Parts: sequence; C-alpha cells; structure tokens
Amino acid sequence: MVKIAIVVGSTRPGRKADVVARWVLDNAQGRANATYEIVDIADFNLPLLDEAVPPSMGKYSQPHTKAWAAKIAPFDGFVFVTPEYNHAPSGALKNALDFIYAEWNNKAAGFVGYGSLGGGRAVEQLRLIMAELQVATVRAQVAFSLHSDFENYTTFKPGPQHAGSLNTMLDQLTSWATALKTVRSSA
Repeated sequence: MVKIAIVVGSTRPGRKADVVARWVLDNAQGRANATYEIVDIADFNLPLLDEAVPPSMGKYSQPHTKAWAAKIAPFDGFVFVTPEYNHAPSGALKNALDFIYAEWNNKAAGFVGYGSLGGGRAVEQLRLIMAELQVATVRAQVAFSLHSDFENYTTFKPGPQHAGSLNTMLDQLTSWATALKTVRSSA
C-alpha cells in the first residue's frame, strides 16, 4: 500500500485550499490501495528559503527544513491542492517545494486546482517544477472553478462530476506511486 500526502498549497488568510483538501481526503478514504493524509504547509512556518546550501546537496541546516523534510520523506506520492494566483501556484507552495530535494525524488504527483479557470495555469507550472524535482506527474487532474464550484466565490460546493475526475486521478497516482516505489528501493 502506498502513502499519499494531500498537500494544502496555500497559507493565505481566507484560503480555500484547506477545504478542498478535506474534500479530497473525504473522497479518497474509502480507497483500498493507499493511505491518505493532509499535509498543510502552513503548519511548518517556512520562511522564504533560508538554506545557504542548495537543497540538492541534502545538507539542511535549519530546524524547520529538517522538520519539513522528515514529514515529506515517507510519502510515495502527492496530491497538490493549489490555488491559482496571477496565473501561477502560490508563492508559499513554490517556496515549500524549493526547501528540499531528495525527499521528492522518484515519487508521483497529481493535482487539484482551483481558480477562475480551474487552476489550470498553476498546475501547468507545477508540472514543470515537478520535473526538476524528479516527480512523475499523472495526466488526470481536478479543476474547480471559482464561478461554479464556490457559492458566492467563497463557500466550496463542488459539482458531482468532480468525484469521477478525482477517482481517475487517484487511480493514476496510486499506480505510478506503486511503480516508483520499486525505483526508489533499487537506488
């Protein structure tokens, strides 16, 4: 069985990522091929990247970096729940990704985006970032519109069609996460 983190990709006051992440978890918990856990980047109070040595060297010096690395390392895959701010993922999510390196390698990721266009442009940028972190991304994704999936742009009320999209993404994610586990074990 693989272990999947549902990463809350915003720290902004009034954010919706935590509510969307809870929806992902609620829908995923009945699945038999993986365990799921919400990981909220806000819980780690990461400052702007403050490590003097590049993360790819694996010489973390800050306690917050070590705690973040220890949290991410055991997971086999990730569902990144991301808002779209100015055609991009949040700066807080990008910063959290940049803090560590080896802990991401040879794992799989899927995406749940939200925004005026379903977070699609944020997800596009995250796919590029994942490639550099040696994370394989799955094709299927979930896209929530602020116009139709959030009542008055604030209260999360997803349409029923999104559960099917989520299940497709999770099927792909668990399959890839399982396969990549063998890559990590042989390294």
